[in-house]
Amino acid sequence: APRWRRDASEVLGYDLWHLLRNGPQEELANTAVTQPLMLSAGVAVWRIWCDLGLPRPVIMAGHSLGEYTALVCAESISFDAAVRLVRMRGEFMQEAVPLGEGGMVALIGPSAAEVSAFCGVAARGECLSVANFNSPVQTVVAGASGALDRLRELAAREGVKKMVSLPTSAPFHCAMMEPAAERLTPHIAELEVLPPVIPVMNNVDLRLEQEPEKIKHALIRQIASPVRWVELVERIVARGCNPLVECGPGKVLTGLNKRIAPTRIGPPS
Repeated sequence: APRWRRDASEVLGYDLWHLLRNGPQEELANTAVTQPLMLSAGVAVWRIWCDLGLPRPVIMAGHSLGEYTALVCAESISFDAAVRLVRMRGEFMQEAVPLGEGGMVALIGPSAAEVSAFCGVAARGECLSVANFNSPVQTVVAGASGALDRLRELAAREGVKKMVSLPTSAPFHCAMMEPAAERLTPHIAELEVLPPVIPVMNNVDLRLEQEPEKIKHALIRQIASPVRWVELVERIVARGCNPLVECGPGKVLTGLNKRIAPTRIGPPS
């Protein structure tokens, strides 16, 4: 069996590869399953990258869960510990908000400032805020279901043509995730973290932390804070990184990065 499949399955106590190939889809959609699966797939791609002797990155980063993947690849957190931790992270995030009481919507077209203004109007006392600053033309909002309904109506009146309800099982990266952050805190406190051998830029502060306690603190705060991907990519580019290469199970970040830094996308030299 591939290393990642064997390693992850031993930690989780079930065959992750079998679940990936055979479903059911409802179980795969559960964030407590999705998160270990995404982490394992990203690490598997990184191991192939290393086996092929491809260039060592100057900086690593990950979008939300991907920050854990980056820390594993940078030898800051062990793979086994990360799999256990992200399973708990998924469970706690899922349990923080009952199904149907919150969600996430991507708005395509308006600026992040415009989307933030929509949130201020549509919230009416309920949780509603920007969760992912994904690209100059894609901003994701998370919050309570009623507030999201008002946001859609308002955005439509303001001429926003494209809004996509994301197939997430909870409203990630907003204040509704504070209970999950609190529950995960003692588990992250116990985590063995080493200084990364490759610098990792975090989502919440856009900092290249080397001190283990600061890395832990950023992981805790990340759960209920927005993912500042646009700024993160801009900072990486400003440090001269070229090209930007996605190391994971898809092309989502490559698509976002093309919107942020179109001249920096390409195969490794």
